[in-house]
Amino acid sequence: MKTTPLTMFILIIFSFASLECSAQSFKKANLLSATWPGYAICYSGYRNGQDPREQTYPTQEQILEDLKILEKHWQIIRTYGSDQHSRDVLEVIRRENIHLSVMLGIWLNGDSSKVAENEAQINTGIELANQYSDIVCAVNVGNEIMIYWSDHRMSEEQAIQYVRRVKKAVTVPVTVADDFAFWREHGRTLANELDFVAMHTYPIWGGRDIDNAMAVTIEHYESVKNALPDKKIIISEAGWATYTVGKLHAPRAGDESKQKRYFNELMTWSKQNNVPVFFFEAFDEPWKGSGTEGHWGVFSVDRKAKPVMQGLYPALMPDGPTSPGYDE
Repeated sequence: MKTTPLTMFILIIFSFASLECSAQSFKKANLLSATWPGYAICYSGYRNGQDPREQTYPTQEQILEDLKILEKHWQIIRTYGSDQHSRDVLEVIRRENIHLSVMLGIWLNGDSSKVAENEAQINTGIELANQYSDIVCAVNVGNEIMIYWSDHRMSEEQAIQYVRRVKKAVTVPVTVADDFAFWREHGRTLANELDFVAMHTYPIWGGRDIDNAMAVTIEHYESVKNALPDKKIIISEAGWATYTVGKLHAPRAGDESKQKRYFNELMTWSKQNNVPVFFFEAFDEPWKGSGTEGHWGVFSVDRKAKPVMQGLYPALMPDGPTSPGYDE
């Protein structure tokens, strides 16, 4: 067929219309909505040889691979620091038209030597939240900065000052993510400063095994809801490791089949009760070590599907085990 100027014009108009429809088909998640906003997951893309402490970050090509995996099933991801990794994530989402919203993290540390780093995180977080306001659905100011066992704990006054600075400078909801026990027992003053409360719950760390994991999760959620009845509560971390080391767990609690069961039960409860839940986490992170902390992903570090994901991702089936065995 001969391409006339009129035909070319029509093709160009159609292309622009298609792009516009594609962009409009994605609506940023609303974590404050009374209805369930979609599946959510915690994302850090650090692979072998990469470490946020050393500022060795995933490449944008690696991030794109990850996000194309995640957008097939999830609607929202959570990042942890306002650093090069989060900047790259947001840039890739926009450039490649990835259909994912982001709860953007700002990493804080209460140590007096970390003031400059905190300032950099706050300033970058504000910048990214405003530059990518079409993608960022909330800003999380600090992760586990209040609970008594944190190694980067800060004072409530410090946390409130940082929250107020961010709230004044951004247009999206602002929260702090912390352990359920803090919110339940000491969280009222800080919660009053927030648009919603983000809580963590890990039955596996409390020595519980899979048979009562969901009951404990619901108990933790309800205890925070009862303590803060006027606040929107989301679960910003809940997960199940596929391998555990140490005496803080039930014997051999870490297990791929247990992760699959907990994930399925938790996601069903989340949707039925309109409670946003960020499952921890997307991919195993080797920089956290070879013990429990390195085996929370629903995908291995090689981007292979663990049993929990194999039904959804048959193309990512592993050739062998995706977690260590206890008898090795």
